Amino acid sequence: MDGKRLALIVANDTYEDGGLEQLRSPSQDALALGQVLGDPRIGDFDVQVVQNQPAHVTEEKIEGFLSEGGIADLLLLHFSCHGLKNQSGKLYFAASNTRMNRLAASGISAEFVQQCMGESRSRSVVLFLDCCYAGAFSQGAHVRAAGDMHVLDAFDDLGGGRGRAVITATDAMGYSFEGGRLEDDAEPEPSVFTSALVEALETGKADRDEDGRISLNELYEYVFDQVRARNPSQTPHRKFDLQGDVVVARSQRRRVRPEPIPAALREALTDSNMFTRLGAVAELRERLWSQDLGIAVGAHEALLATVRTDIRTVSEAASRALDEVTTNPETWVDFGTVAQHAPRPSETVPPGDPPIACSGVPEPSDSWLRATESPDGTEISVDTSRRGSFQGEVTLRGPTGEAVIHVAAEVTDQPVDEPAPEPGTPEPAPDRRSHRGPDPEEIPRPGRPSDARAAAPAAPAQPPAHSQAKLALGLALGALPLSLFLAIGVIPAVFALKQARSSDAAINASPGAYGGRGLNTAARVIAWVAIGLGLLFLPFTIQELLRGSV
Repeated sequence: MDGKRLALIVANDTYEDGGLEQLRSPSQDALALGQVLGDPRIGDFDVQVVQNQPAHVTEEKIEGFLSEGGIADLLLLHFSCHGLKNQSGKLYFAASNTRMNRLAASGISAEFVQQCMGESRSRSVVLFLDCCYAGAFSQGAHVRAAGDMHVLDAFDDLGGGRGRAVITATDAMGYSFEGGRLEDDAEPEPSVFTSALVEALETGKADRDEDGRISLNELYEYVFDQVRARNPSQTPHRKFDLQGDVVVARSQRRRVRPEPIPAALREALTDSNMFTRLGAVAELRERLWSQDLGIAVGAHEALLATVRTDIRTVSEAASRALDEVTTNPETWVDFGTVAQHAPRPSETVPPGDPPIACSGVPEPSDSWLRATESPDGTEISVDTSRRGSFQGEVTLRGPTGEAVIHVAAEVTDQPVDEPAPEPGTPEPAPDRRSHRGPDPEEIPRPGRPSDARAAAPAAPAQPPAHSQAKLALGLALGALPLSLFLAIGVIPAVFALKQARSSDAAINASPGAYGGRGLNTAARVIAWVAIGLGLLFLPFTIQELLRGSV
């Protein structure tokens, strides 16, 4: 992303003119959109917000914002307010001091906004209009204006290919919902359009080609589909005058492309000798643990094919290698009781090993949940603007399957006080609310009491023997009788040594997760005995072969 990335959000929800309905969404629109645009991992914009200001202040901010942008800068301007028209059909945006009978003097004209856009040096200017201009409406919908208006007609001249784009929340006969029906004591929510916009950027779902970037075209297509799905009566529109596409944000949904396995390894997988194929499976298992996800995914695909096509012994070895990288199926994060409007509490679920099993893209099940990838794992936070008991899931979808992180939180309007420790008592260790692996008694779930607790901690289980340790011992034991009669017993013995070495490396890399060092030691001893016997009987084997050929 070259150049600076600058965003100006104009939000007006309170008006001096009694004829203009007081809106609920713009303040939430500004907060939600500003957060996601300003996130350095997503939009990386320098965000300014102009909220409930008079027209002359807002116009000065708009003119300065658009005139100060450089050629390579991306400028994003977002309006969330009433849209009005005068008797001659000119479009205006309502500021806090706008009077309906004095629009030219107290409103922000679309002509002024278009002129500022046209005079900007920037070659990438994007305008979002989350306003409503006309249309009958059903009970429960809060309409932002009245009177027929073709919005995009007010932006006919976008600069002749200089890089201008306008996206509107609705067409001339539509209406813009403010988060559905709102009672007097309900908490304000972002509008349907802006909430879809925030979701598209925050989750990365708009990145449909999974190239790690969200283009303006991808963003519009996603928002259009979401708005139409949530409210079929509202239809977003666009007008683009661009040279090339505009990258609005980064995405975590980068597709991992498998790296082809080396030709020699591919040939070993089809060799007629079973032990050669077992050695190839061992090599693929090592590639599964690569930090390069392309190499790991390529090995994963090759092992899957081996499981389906090879004989039982080789297939089971490949299956055991795949089991080692299966995504951890369940995790729990319980935020407990949180005060309403408190800062978003967050927890980071740390990744495990190997990297391929931890590369899933997080997908929250509900709008109150936020999940993003971070260098330390999956960062999960919850919205505290609404009261209630919340339970949801974050699904991690990756090359090796899916994992589910269960999330729970109780948001209350009462302040949450932490009990102070008594003098002289040591400070207790912090309660880490993230749990790797199943712990069903630690989190309330539907159909069971929230205060359920385990009666006693389970006794620690012995770590399972590493699968390659078992394979190494099996190869060594198979090599021993072959060496007594035929020198070819040296071949499986060599593979046994290699398996034991790989298994020890895996055990050392995951302390406490695997056992089997004793099996590896036994495999080494037996393998070296088999090699010694094979070399000892090699002259006799050669003699017998020569005698049989005479």
